[in-house]
Amino acid sequence: MKAVLGLEDGQFVVGEGFGVEGECSGELVFNTLMTGYMEALSDPSYYGQILMFTFPTIGNYGVDVQNMQSQNIKARGIICREICDAPDVKPTIRQYFEQKKLLGICGVDTRSLTIKTRVKGTLRSALVVGSEDGEYAVKLAKKAPSISDCDPIPEVSCKAPYRIPGKGKRIAIIDLGLKTNMITSLSRRKGDLYIFPHNAVPEDIFAIEPDCLFITNGPGDPKRAVQTIDTVKKCIGELPLFGICMGNQIAALALGGDTFKLKFGHRGANQPVRYHDGRIFITTQNHGFAVNGDSLPEGCEVTFVNANDKTVEGFENEDLKINCVQFHPEAHAGPMDTECHYFDGLFRRIS
Repeated sequence: MKAVLGLEDGQFVVGEGFGVEGECSGELVFNTLMTGYMEALSDPSYYGQILMFTFPTIGNYGVDVQNMQSQNIKARGIICREICDAPDVKPTIRQYFEQKKLLGICGVDTRSLTIKTRVKGTLRSALVVGSEDGEYAVKLAKKAPSISDCDPIPEVSCKAPYRIPGKGKRIAIIDLGLKTNMITSLSRRKGDLYIFPHNAVPEDIFAIEPDCLFITNGPGDPKRAVQTIDTVKKCIGELPLFGICMGNQIAALALGGDTFKLKFGHRGANQPVRYHDGRIFITTQNHGFAVNGDSLPEGCEVTFVNANDKTVEGFENEDLKINCVQFHPEAHAGPMDTECHYFDGLFRRIS
């Protein structure tokens, strides 16, 4: 089965399709992880994007559904150099994509596409499985909306509040694309979790008398999350505030700060960050936007910066009891250093 990937600049590449025939469009983004492909594909932050893996072989340990970060695949399509058809564990990626009616292309030069993305920045793209009509794929890519013109958060947020009982601190969570490992990290510390949809109002949150407010990761441009920003703004000073990934950006915007779109984003399990005491941590990341550190108001301190491009990877405000990070400590890069550093610190601050 043929497949073709078209880019908004007019380039297209033909490869082997897998999954089912169909088409999709969205931002083309790349991830540098060597393992954890199912975690990445099921990460709600990839909703609306076509995900390319830089590691040359995907599927070498089959499909481990027990480690998925949501109930289904969130990326619109997948691009890889090759897929493994004979892993020790079944089903294979090819079988899984056929069963779930997903779209994929392999047999393409992912190194070349990654270099192009790093040079030109993130491009809109379209994947057509079951065809090799490059001109059609390019037309679809050019018609695809910009990520900042989309509202993907309502598609991945829960539709109604729910609770995961625990015997410890009561934590209100605004779900912008909640990952399974976040629940695991909080529940492991006996958190009593109350999860709210993205459009929750302050009254909903204050009604449960929480010990803190936690804001999750999520897809898209944080500035589109107007209702969430307004709710968080009204909670600042009333509750300790914590956030991961988009939660970091939402907190900054609620404080009057600013965010901006990165050229090609940070996505992978090997991203180095420098803590303000000089220590370096290896982190897992998945974001296309970042906080402008100079825009943060007085009282805020940047706590982590990216060791590669010096962008903000976390900040805190001790007076307002705010502590947020841009990376994903629950994803266990390191493997446990940032998970313990952040979540243990969270519970210490509200004890």
